[in-house]
Amino acid sequence: MDAITAQLDLLIRARSGLIHVVSRDELPLEAYWPRLGPSVFSWDIARGWRDTESDRGSLTAALHRVRQHRGAALFLLRDVHPFLLRPLDHSDILRELKNLAVELPRDRQTLILLTPQPCLPADLQELCPVVEVPLPRPPELEAIIQHSVVPRDVHLSPLGREQLVKACQGLTHTRIQHLLSRAIAAHGCLDERAIDTIGQSKQEAIRQTGLLEVIPPQTSLQQVGGLDRLKQWVRQRRDAFTESARRFGIPAPKGLLLVGIQGTGKSLSAKTIAHEWRLPLLRLDLGRIFGGIVGESEDRTRQMIQLTEANAPCVLWIDELDKAFGSGLLDGDSGTSRRVFGTLITWLQEKTAPVFVVATANNVAVLPAELLRKGRFDEIFFLGLPNEAERSEILRLFLHRLRPTRVRDFDLGAIARQTKNFSGAELEQLLTDALHHAYAQNRDLQPEDLILAAEATVPLAAIAPEQVQEIQQWAAKTGARPASSDFDLWQELQQH
Repeated sequence: MDAITAQLDLLIRARSGLIHVVSRDELPLEAYWPRLGPSVFSWDIARGWRDTESDRGSLTAALHRVRQHRGAALFLLRDVHPFLLRPLDHSDILRELKNLAVELPRDRQTLILLTPQPCLPADLQELCPVVEVPLPRPPELEAIIQHSVVPRDVHLSPLGREQLVKACQGLTHTRIQHLLSRAIAAHGCLDERAIDTIGQSKQEAIRQTGLLEVIPPQTSLQQVGGLDRLKQWVRQRRDAFTESARRFGIPAPKGLLLVGIQGTGKSLSAKTIAHEWRLPLLRLDLGRIFGGIVGESEDRTRQMIQLTEANAPCVLWIDELDKAFGSGLLDGDSGTSRRVFGTLITWLQEKTAPVFVVATANNVAVLPAELLRKGRFDEIFFLGLPNEAERSEILRLFLHRLRPTRVRDFDLGAIARQTKNFSGAELEQLLTDALHHAYAQNRDLQPEDLILAAEATVPLAAIAPEQVQEIQQWAAKTGARPASSDFDLWQELQQH
């Protein structure tokens, strides 16, 4: 908070008429306002002015008092974002704010607009500097824990304290205090049990934003068939986020773009990377970013970035990138998609927080060229249809999960030959169909069930060969790396 208060002090001393402070949590700033002196007047829509309890429910009346005041003063207005988000419905308020931005500096007055999200309309952006209050970082988290808990109630080792600080990353000051109090009330002290409690509440807090989902990364590399080049790439960078790697001069990996037709293991690979690197996995559904209110989509994008970086180091999985930013989709909503896209790719290029982005796409031909520029991702991998050996390995892994003692009863080579052009997801569905067939006849699974299911299944590659060929041509043209070592793009293209 020291950097934020110093920034506010500078703007006030520079006689800024308007200042927009963006903070999801008002609590960290409560101790700052009294330091500015006795001439600080605070207003909110429910209670009006704190000193007189007047002008409740009327922002217009509150601004009238600001205009009538004489002498140096600081005015703090909360709850103004509903008015600023709909400027056309509140043009009188917008006009008065523009007037005050010019008039207040003459009397050494400043009006602070405190909101939980960025919401300045275009007319005010040149007149009103913005100060964004970030979520607490580790040094601040240490201080919050120290000042929120009586020392005798803390029963944590140095490692436990470090893990507690890490668990608190991504949470607001207020929520952390509540969770610490809840942990002490439940256990009588603050010990290692609080780490799990806060971790669970943290996942709940992330889900409440409606932007990100916490995915348990339970899939290891040993549970993935094929994709040996991708596996090697991931294993080689397993310790890339460590302090020793930074001292060695290795920059934190930025991310991967995984492309290929449906069912080839792109989503599974995202989970695998998080598990292999022992990092939390956050999933972003881009459809949740877009909102109907002006400025809401851009704000959600900034909130997503802030929340992701607060949870770093982590893996951010952006699923089906092509469905949100494909050609023809960026110009159909008054520029909102293009602004969101611009914010996202700028962050991908310039982010310094240790956030590893795994983006997946099916219809890669529609992706904008600027997304594929060097620097956005460390590598682009193409996940093709598994070859015969890989199909056999995938079938073995699925069978081992379902019938671990009977894997040797199945001629997986014969089934692999029967399932040419099947994707990994189609092989999994093949086993499901075979299980249904066996269960309906009140017996256990047999090799013949898999053969019958394979004969009854038409893979996507046979239904839409043009789509498969188009993706392969794109990957060959752009130099995307095949995720499997014996996969030859040009040979595949010649076969089609």
